[in-house]
Amino acid sequence: MTLLSQDYLRTLVAVRERAQQVYKKSQTGELACFDVDESKLPLIVQHVVDTTTRRFPDLSTIPPHSRLRHFNGQEMDLLKQRWKEEGVDVVEQARRVIDLVIVSVLVDAGAGQEWKYTTKSGESIGRSEGLALASFDMFMNGYFSSSIVPDSVDSKGLASVTVDRMAEGFQVKDGNKMVGLEGRSQLLKRLSSVLDKQSTYFPPQQASPRPGNLIDYVLSKAKENTVRIEHLWDVIMSLGEMWPARVTIDGVKLGDVWPCPSLVDEGNHENLVPFHKLSQWLTYSLIESIESVLGLHIDGVELMTGLPEYRNGGLLIDYGLLVLKPVEAKRGMTNNGEIPSFEGSDPVIVEWRALIVAYLDIIHKEVEKKLGQKLSLAQVLEGGTWTAGREIAAKLRPNGGGPPMNIVSDGTIF
Repeated sequence: MTLLSQDYLRTLVAVRERAQQVYKKSQTGELACFDVDESKLPLIVQHVVDTTTRRFPDLSTIPPHSRLRHFNGQEMDLLKQRWKEEGVDVVEQARRVIDLVIVSVLVDAGAGQEWKYTTKSGESIGRSEGLALASFDMFMNGYFSSSIVPDSVDSKGLASVTVDRMAEGFQVKDGNKMVGLEGRSQLLKRLSSVLDKQSTYFPPQQASPRPGNLIDYVLSKAKENTVRIEHLWDVIMSLGEMWPARVTIDGVKLGDVWPCPSLVDEGNHENLVPFHKLSQWLTYSLIESIESVLGLHIDGVELMTGLPEYRNGGLLIDYGLLVLKPVEAKRGMTNNGEIPSFEGSDPVIVEWRALIVAYLDIIHKEVEKKLGQKLSLAQVLEGGTWTAGREIAAKLRPNGGGPPMNIVSDGTIF
């Protein structure tokens, strides 16, 4: 059966297939925005291998790339122990972990170089880890709950989110500004609206539906303690109405899908490239949450792709594998900054992200060859590419270690 374009572009398969089409253009010199020098690929692979083996001498201990890595492990363990002592059953524990993970992932977009979160111990932490710790504290303090259980999330609680309240939780003030604060706030409010409408995927156990109710739908699809990834992805795609209105086909909001300059529209949207980065980051995180709390196995995870974000992508640019064409580099320097700057919808960013997805698959295979061991893509992301991207950025740009290009984001892409 042939899928309609609006359905196809919301599948995991489409992310990899369209990225591969852009990669093929790179092999024939038909990219619009980048030149490619694959002689630099072995250097990248070696850095990822070195990073992985340094961080995880026992390769069998590499965890998957997931939001859970960014929380304080001790605090998470104490929280789960408290739930257990309070007699919270394991399914409800899973609901609460999913409540936390979904909100935390949805606020996990680039916060800018200036923003930091100061923890209870006085440590100042920025970027994704800081956002994770901030969202955990906000979760514990009932920022997203309307019930008597503060450490949970529900529709009414999300609907009451305000920019001022979010600014308070994220400690935003003069000298500690956050990029995309309003975008994050609006995204959580739209999540509230979607939860109210999507009772199939989030069957309510109480008056105000919760993100964690998705576990009830997932459990209904389990066979012999296994659930196919497509069922979990259906749940994630049901959240589509919460994304800002970008590209739509026949009234269907496609989310993180963009026209790519190196692909040609032949009348059926063949130029559109889907990424669903936040949706995939959420899915990776939910997979670990579900498997670790309930012992349920999610099958088909190999359909997931690498995440097209600035750490993985910066690795490719900083090593010179991808080189921005001079005319594009000049166009990006209009704000007199030290690095090029582009909107998230810009053709440069779209082409870059497609190449990130394609090259992460290649790096995955090459790392396995070097190590002589099978690893999941999620393990390669966690073990090496993300950290390697951060390390090379810190070396080349010691004042902050930011990305090689500045992405102007509304808080819902990166």
